[in-house]
Amino acid sequence: MDKRTLLAIVLSLAVLLGYQLFIVKPPVPKNTAAPQQSADQIQKDKAAAPMSAKTAITAQTKPAARTAAVRPEAPARDIKVETPHYTAVFSTRGAALKSLKLKKYYQDCYECTDDIWPRVKGIFTGTKNTAKPKTKDFVELVDVRDGMPYPLAVTFPDSSADVPPDAVFDTTAGKLDLMNTQDKQQLVFSKSYDNIKVEKVFTIDPAGYVIGLEVKVHNLTGSPITQIPRINWYQYVDPRKIDDDYGHEGPAVSVGGSIERQEVKKLESESILGPNVLWGAFESKYFIASFIPEKPSVTSVAMTRDANNMVAVGMKGGKELIPGGQNSVFSYSLYLGPKQYDILKTLGVGLESAIDFGWFKWLAIPSLYVLNFLYGFVLNFGIAIIILTTIIKIIFWPLGNLSYKSMNEMKKLQPKIEALKEKYKNDQSKIGQETMALYREHKVNPFSGCLPMLIQIPVFFGLYKALMYSIELRHSPLFFWIQDLSAKDPYYITPIIMGATQFITQKMTPAMGDPMQQKIMLFMPVIFTFFFLNFPSGLVIYWLWNNILQIGQQYYINKKLAT
Repeated sequence: MDKRTLLAIVLSLAVLLGYQLFIVKPPVPKNTAAPQQSADQIQKDKAAAPMSAKTAITAQTKPAARTAAVRPEAPARDIKVETPHYTAVFSTRGAALKSLKLKKYYQDCYECTDDIWPRVKGIFTGTKNTAKPKTKDFVELVDVRDGMPYPLAVTFPDSSADVPPDAVFDTTAGKLDLMNTQDKQQLVFSKSYDNIKVEKVFTIDPAGYVIGLEVKVHNLTGSPITQIPRINWYQYVDPRKIDDDYGHEGPAVSVGGSIERQEVKKLESESILGPNVLWGAFESKYFIASFIPEKPSVTSVAMTRDANNMVAVGMKGGKELIPGGQNSVFSYSLYLGPKQYDILKTLGVGLESAIDFGWFKWLAIPSLYVLNFLYGFVLNFGIAIIILTTIIKIIFWPLGNLSYKSMNEMKKLQPKIEALKEKYKNDQSKIGQETMALYREHKVNPFSGCLPMLIQIPVFFGLYKALMYSIELRHSPLFFWIQDLSAKDPYYITPIIMGATQFITQKMTPAMGDPMQQKIMLFMPVIFTFFFLNFPSGLVIYWLWNNILQIGQQYYINKKLAT
């Protein structure tokens, strides 16, 4: 086996190994239908849910905290907040967030029909698909069940006086409409007890997804009290839901700039991270609900999951001594919205690291910037990917020419190399020495043919990360059947065409080695096709167009060398 063939095999194995290490995650068992429950059992579960939630809350706040004397409470009511970016519903129960829907983003499940064949036929025959589309629903960040407290509830565990997360606050606010204004508005809730008064002031900015929160604690007694605030995000996680192989749904925390992610299924007992917490969050692949503390050096995060699959992410602040008759203020910034890199970057706390670009972020981030720049001109991310691929090919065009010329020279030397193998068949060391001498004599570099592949591997993974985790490409179409560049081709058309172009490229490449090795190398297009079946369609388009350009370049070089 000559060195070039051996190197090609090693590079192929490197690609396979890289795929396993950086892309493939352990398979997740398929979802099974939930067991049927009787009507009596359902009623028992409903009755037990509120009690279980309260039990979980009690466990989190610990018995050392003394609950403030409760005054009579009015019925809870909702306050709707409308901005250009989202519709939020706050509840006086907990002075917390009951709902937040993002107006610019839709849920994933809005396919026209489950039967793909009418849609395939319609694409090629022009027949209109008469299936009625499902209703498009906005992305909802809040998911709670009956009996669960709402997110953004504030408690005071291990304090002189605690506030239950379901306490009903007072407010004079009605609906807040920020659709036609650039001014910030405040939503104020208050709750008075015998010994303390708690005020929660939300500052709504219509310009984006950041909400300011101040928690003011007034000491109504003549003696000093100690308060330790904890702001909580509560989220129900369906245990039957199949995890996304390429995304994380659950708690994420930045401790000293290092990102720690907690798998919900492995969250059994309370997990505490910190102090020096820059931000804490509950995230999904494309969206995040995050807390940014004013004093990270004294802030920690506690994460729990109860028997009813309620996940709580609580950001716990430092201890504050409040003298009699005075007050203390705890401040947070809340980012509740999409994981969009340029927006998160402006917050200045490293929240952009919540986007999992991995080891190749140094390539993924520039690729994303270039794609966004090109999109500003062509208004189609698929076309932007094609243009970016062309730019990359132009940059490496001289290197590709050198590679193809080297491979042709190597092909011419094959008979001489075979003669050396026959002459020194019992001395492998001598074969290697004479082969290298032959390369030097004819000024051939055996490694130059593989150089373009080595360069493209990090570019491939960098662009893969950009396409997989950038929300800009979510639900972004190319044309016809490709309506989401971040998802796989639903009909596997582009991967199959890509495999065909890979095969043509393989056939056009000067054959090296013995016939058996050549046949083995012809299996590479088949392997690549299977790999790309479930890749994002945007990545497949990148590789497909790169193959087409490579075929053109090889044809040009082969024709030039033949003259």
